[in-house]
Amino acid sequence: MPEPENVTIIGSGPAGWSAAIYASRANLNPLVFEGAITEQNRLNGTLPLGQLALTTEVENYAGFPAGQLDQFLKTAIDPDRIGLMPPLEETRHAVTGPELMELMRQQAVNFGTRIITDDIVSVDFDSRPFMLTSLEGKTIETHAVIVATGARANYLDIPSEEQYKNQGVSACAVCDGALPRFRNKPLVVVGGGDSAVEEGTYLTKFASKVYMVHRRDALRASKIMQQRALKNEKLDIVWNHVVDEVLGNDTDGLTAVRVKSTLDDTPRVLEATGMFLAIGHTPNTDLLRGKLSMNEKGYIQWTTPYRTYTSVEGVFSAGDVSDDYYRQAITSAGTGCMAALDAERWLVEKGL
Repeated sequence: MPEPENVTIIGSGPAGWSAAIYASRANLNPLVFEGAITEQNRLNGTLPLGQLALTTEVENYAGFPAGQLDQFLKTAIDPDRIGLMPPLEETRHAVTGPELMELMRQQAVNFGTRIITDDIVSVDFDSRPFMLTSLEGKTIETHAVIVATGARANYLDIPSEEQYKNQGVSACAVCDGALPRFRNKPLVVVGGGDSAVEEGTYLTKFASKVYMVHRRDALRASKIMQQRALKNEKLDIVWNHVVDEVLGNDTDGLTAVRVKSTLDDTPRVLEATGMFLAIGHTPNTDLLRGKLSMNEKGYIQWTTPYRTYTSVEGVFSAGDVSDDYYRQAITSAGTGCMAALDAERWLVEKGL
C-alpha cells in the first residue's frame, strides 16, 4: 500500500477546485476525485465540474466581465479540454459555467493537483488514516478529507423539462434571471415556499410578469414572504395548478408552460420564455449518511462557527453540501478556500 495521501478532495465544483488550489499551493499534493462520467450521474446532475457546468452565462462571479474572453480561454485551458467544451464565441454576454469550471480545474492542475475521474462510493472514517473506495475499485488511504460534493436542484422529472434545460428551464434565478432571454418577458416560477417567493420576487426585477405556479390554495412561505408576494403587482400566483409540460422549439427554446388544475385537471397555457424551479435542493450526501452529522435536510453540519470542521476530526466540508442558504458559486469557492486552510492547519497540528 502506498503512503497515505495528505488530503483527498471529493467533488469538483467551485468548492472542490478552490480547495485544490489552496491545498496545492500549501504543498499538500492534493488528490481530487472529480466524479465519474456515467449515465446515472448525468441523470442525477452530478457529472464532473458540478452544477455550474450545467448553466450558461455566469454574470455574478467576480473577475470575468463581458469581453473577448475567447482568446483568453484558448490560451488558458489545455487544448485537449477545450475540445470537450461548447464552441467558443467571440461575442458573449459573460463567461459560461463550463468555461469557468474548466478555468478553475486548469488552475488547480497548474499547481500540481492530481485528478481521478471517478466517484467515491464508500468511506471509512473510523480508521486512521481514513479509507476511501472508488466506483472503479480503487482504495485510497488519506489523512484528511474535504467533502465538496455539492447539492443538486430538484426538478419535476418530466421529459420536456429535461429537453429545455439551459434553454429556458433553470433552477437558479440569481444565476440566470438577468440573462437577455428573460428580460422584459413573462416567466414562470414553480413552488410555494420561501425560496419560490424569493425567486419570484427577484425575477420581477427583470421580467414583464412572473407566474408563480403552486399546487395548493395557500403558500407554504412565511407570513412576511406571503405578504411580499401578494403585494407584488408583477407576481401572478396560479393557485391549485401543477406543471404538465414545457413547450418550445429548437430555435427559441422554451416558449410556454402548460399547467393543469389540481382540482379538475383543466389545462392552461402560460406564455413564457423561462421556467424556474424553486422546489428545493438535495445535497449529495447519500454516501455519507451515518458517517457525518447532518441537519434535517441532509446537509453536512459544521461543528464550529466559521470553521469547516465536521463531526469527524480530519474531515472538512465545503460548498453547497453544507450550505442550504446561499448556494452561490462564489460562496462555495470561499468555503473551499477555508476547508483547505483548515485541513492544512489540522495536518500541521497532528504532525502529519
